[in-house]
Amino acid sequence: MERRSDQPPGDGAAGAPSVARMYDFYVGGDHSHDPDREAASEALRALPGLDIAIRANRAFLRRAVRHAAERGITQFLDIGSGYLVDGPGNIHDVARRVSPDARVAYVELDPEGVAHNRAILGDDPAAVAVRGDFLKPHDVLADPDVRALLDFDQPLALTLAAVLHFIDDKDDPRGKVAELRDAMAPGSVLIVSHAYVRPDGTGTTSDAIRGVYQGFGSSLQNRGPAETGRFFDGFTLVEPGLTGMADWRPDEDTETDHPMTHSGVVGMGVKD
Repeated sequence: MERRSDQPPGDGAAGAPSVARMYDFYVGGDHSHDPDREAASEALRALPGLDIAIRANRAFLRRAVRHAAERGITQFLDIGSGYLVDGPGNIHDVARRVSPDARVAYVELDPEGVAHNRAILGDDPAAVAVRGDFLKPHDVLADPDVRALLDFDQPLALTLAAVLHFIDDKDDPRGKVAELRDAMAPGSVLIVSHAYVRPDGTGTTSDAIRGVYQGFGSSLQNRGPAETGRFFDGFTLVEPGLTGMADWRPDEDTETDHPMTHSGVVGMGVKD
């Protein structure tokens, strides 16, 4: 379920694979470098079906964003945004199909990703792309472009899709989420997708793929429903609660035939 990371090894430096650029390679983008493509190809060999899981994660995010917009959310803070796609399907596209006035702040640590995202957004007055680190929530919340676009006195959606499984417990990801939560108005929503190997062995954090990521210094955590659920402290889960990716409010377009579509742990919570 590797979407992106707010911890790209080497900060996107030449010669070091970047999780964000690897994800771009997985989804058919053209912004990766040789080290990214080599690492991503190794991951695909280590885990057949990884590409299917990635599609399922993207589909979950679209459904969750749409549901948030249908609940009246018109502003979104996407941390660990990776590389926006060249075409419809980004958060602002999905949200604006429901709420044309939706505003989105994309936060990414990889500087190449930030530059790409700014180019994609162009002169869109209701979307910004900024450089920021999930591990430094105070800085994200204080970013002048984020503050100018989003009103933290009103409900917003915080999306952490395929981000938290790259954060080791020693870096206190729960504490970082709590700091972001405390800055959000009641009625805000948290959207999370997290990699997980299910008891039947299906999932995206097998020893083989963890070895690929650890090989270039990236942590990859396997957290199940109980552990992932702790990120929702202070939130009330939206039905159907925490599920596999394809099991969260599937629609007629949801791919469900392959076991990998049901991997991971995903959910949405509303701030109490």
